[in-house]
Amino acid sequence: MSLATLPDDLNTPSTNVPTNAEEDRMTNGQPIARAVGASSTQEVAAERSAEVLKVSTRSRPSAVAGAIAGVIRENGMAEVQSIGAGATNQAIKAVAIARSYLNEEGVDIVCVPSFIDVAIDDEERTAIRLLIERRS
Repeated sequence: MSLATLPDDLNTPSTNVPTNAEEDRMTNGQPIARAVGASSTQEVAAERSAEVLKVSTRSRPSAVAGAIAGVIRENGMAEVQSIGAGATNQAIKAVAIARSYLNEEGVDIVCVPSFIDVAIDDEERTAIRLLIERRS
């Protein structure tokens, strides 16, 4: 599942921090990202295999939660990225909702937050990265 299959509001830039142009470039472009403080080889390997969902302030948490649940069912892990307090708030709500969706199927998930540097038009921004995986 990719962002192309999600409602349009997930691709709509925010009116809060970061600026519309910065978030639009993060949402629609292919940012160059590097995890800050990656703790293990396993976490670095997970970065490469997890599908990345980018969340904005205007993203509907239930729609993002459906996307997270679908990616977890398909791949066993997903990555959510957000820049700014509003977008991070929507992302956290989406993880909680996705957990309830998956709990109905007997699947439990964990969320590992970290910072990630994202290059947007040669300018480095710090985003929140939520790595979501099945609890073993």
